[in-house]
Amino acid sequence: MFGNAYVLLIIATLGWGGNAVAGKLASAGWEPFTLTCIRWLAVVLVILPFAWRHMLADKELIAQRWWFFLFAGGVGMALFNLLMFLALNYTTAINVSIEQASMPVFIILANFIVFSQRVTALQIVGVVLSIVGVLVTTSNGDPLAIFNNGLNKGDAIMLLGCFFYAVYTFVLRWRPKVHWLSFMCLIGFGAFLMSVPFALYETRNTGFASPASSDWLIMLYIVLIPSIVSQLSFARSVELIGGNRAGLFINLVPVFGSVLAVLIIGEKFQLFHAIGMVLVIGGIMLAERFAIAEN
Repeated sequence: MFGNAYVLLIIATLGWGGNAVAGKLASAGWEPFTLTCIRWLAVVLVILPFAWRHMLADKELIAQRWWFFLFAGGVGMALFNLLMFLALNYTTAINVSIEQASMPVFIILANFIVFSQRVTALQIVGVVLSIVGVLVTTSNGDPLAIFNNGLNKGDAIMLLGCFFYAVYTFVLRWRPKVHWLSFMCLIGFGAFLMSVPFALYETRNTGFASPASSDWLIMLYIVLIPSIVSQLSFARSVELIGGNRAGLFINLVPVFGSVLAVLIIGEKFQLFHAIGMVLVIGGIMLAERFAIAEN
């Protein structure tokens, strides 16, 4: 199985799709910032025994570029998850799942603004379709209502989180050439450090209620599956078939997330969700297909 990229990509995206559902379930027993802080501490503790010898081998490069790991982990892992778990207190897991597909839009725009990367007319059409899809999803099928009522609080928070994860993805082009286990452990540590002050602030204002055993089981899922298994599966898939082909499978995350939200927590999948999903995923596939063709 570890040599079959397509099986690994299904495992990765299914795990990430379940992250929003797990976060929604966790919102009943965990405060969002505390959840994020404990999550990344646990991830580091699980990975560290396996990563240690690689980190020793990479120590010179780590010492030179330590700031990159802290920044990448703090922005991509911590801020994204802090905001996603916070957003799930105000919006549905289906909305959060679909909105995650907006990340490539931010990346395409960043490449255009920072590197003046040429954009074709069809790529522009793809980006516009994706933006319309996000608007359809966040407005419950009535995009014009946003001009009068604004975005739902949870959806606005989630889109901000997507922006931070897009920043993380964008800066990965400057990733130091360390072993992938070293990288995962270090960005996990960066995420933990970033989330500590948020968790302390939250605990000071709301206190710390002891989670039930079921809440700890949800935490276990979040630590093991989306944080470790999905990351490892995706990294191995990129090794097998390349980043461009593997990246297209990210579009399965909102599909799996929406299906799991319906099956596990009983959220209602409505027509506007379907329209929004088709527009977002279709637009991104259109934009990426022509970007890949040009490269």
